[in-house]
Amino acid sequence: MKRRNFLKGLAAGSAGLAISSGVGTMTKSAYAKGNKEDFGEVKSIKVECVSETSWFDNATLGKDIKAAGGINTNQYDVAYNEENLGGYAALIEVEALDGKKTKYLLDSGWSNDWMDYVFAQSGIDKMLKNKEIDTMVISHDHIDHYFGIESTLKHQPDIKMYFPSTSMEKSFALLKGADFSKTPGCPKNAYPHTGELIVTKPDKLYKLQDGAAVVFFDAPATLQVRGENVMYFKVKDKGYVTVTGCCHPGILTLINYARRNFKDGKQMYGCYGGLHISPFENWDPKMDDIISGVQQYNMDKIACNHCTGWIWAEKAVKAGLPIVPGTDKFRSYKKVGTLAKANTTNIYTGNGDVVVF
Repeated sequence: MKRRNFLKGLAAGSAGLAISSGVGTMTKSAYAKGNKEDFGEVKSIKVECVSETSWFDNATLGKDIKAAGGINTNQYDVAYNEENLGGYAALIEVEALDGKKTKYLLDSGWSNDWMDYVFAQSGIDKMLKNKEIDTMVISHDHIDHYFGIESTLKHQPDIKMYFPSTSMEKSFALLKGADFSKTPGCPKNAYPHTGELIVTKPDKLYKLQDGAAVVFFDAPATLQVRGENVMYFKVKDKGYVTVTGCCHPGILTLINYARRNFKDGKQMYGCYGGLHISPFENWDPKMDDIISGVQQYNMDKIACNHCTGWIWAEKAVKAGLPIVPGTDKFRSYKKVGTLAKANTTNIYTGNGDVVVF
């Protein structure tokens, strides 16, 4: 795709980009339905970054994947350096219009050792045991979002779960208690899921409560994984907020999906999560155009981390995008990634940080 054509697509309000390592394709789910959805409103949402550190060193992970055959290898066939594994998870607290608060868990990370640690740091373990969290959403079954599922299920095996229909056969088996740990860095689960399982499919909105919903996008990722669940919230008098794991469909896709399919969808308030633009800190001029595309929608808060790319976030700040700064709290955790150590700016919403929309 030529850069000139890319820019023309943005100007026309394109359906968006599926970012893997550069620019991907439009997803079918971005196109408008006949009637616009009205799934209600919430008073506010609070997102806590339980962990955005999926692995601690990019080069180490890249070496593992390359040795196994590259990014198109099945994720269950890669031998990973177990000292490098972390995981991604977020806690979302929704305040309804009547003041009632409900908690949701997004993803369960990778390394059980790391996830047990960060769950204890955020009190997730106790919340699960006490059933303060009764619903979790698995964004997708990638290594760093799902392989740590045992860390959740050992506290609450009957938790209600939204799970992508495109997940790998082994990922469904893991949910039932399979063990793939003979391959270093691959998962096991000694606590089979016993709760309600909602297997999400394209072109359907799954309402969690008034003002909160899940939408599944059938978008390509890496390591033979595809599809991603995205959480949408409509905050009263402010607009829509997306909460994502990796945002494989592309941030412009998610914005335009809301604009085309939701009542008052042009009111986009903010987003949280990985944006999967430059996860390995590579740069392409088209990424400047993503900044230009996001600027068109006048969001108030962009809380990014994980696979966004530190380099993209810094350029976005310089361009005037409302990137929410993090704190130094992540530095108090028992382990810190090499990229975070090397950067002095708190451009990411880091481990332990909280954002209110």
